[in-house]
Amino acid sequence: MKKKIVKKSKPNPPKARKALRRVRPNAKLSAGKSKEKLIGKIAHYYDKIKVAAVTLKDTLSQGDTIRIEGGGKSFTQQIDSMQIEHEQVKKAKKGEDVGFKVKQKVREGYRVYKTA
Repeated sequence: MKKKIVKKSKPNPPKARKALRRVRPNAKLSAGKSKEKLIGKIAHYYDKIKVAAVTLKDTLSQGDTIRIEGGGKSFTQQIDSMQIEHEQVKKAKKGEDVGFKVKQKVREGYRVYKTA
């Protein structure tokens, strides 16, 4: 039996690796620092009433602007109203489960950012 000779390919030079790096869809390409903060992920989406439930990792207030990103799409909206356990609230703290209406259909796992 003859042994097969396998040629090992050389790794790409550093400059070429940068060019091959994939850019996320809808990624913001800016030189400045982003003023967005991850405040949670969509835990559940109620399709008929277009409400998203989120477990918060930071505070959220009525009137804040948020950006929801996931599934290749991204959109921003303002929080007009939100509820905790069917009670209207103006501010929610870290760790609370809140629900609010969303402009577009979302899915569980989409990321929610608070914009400055």
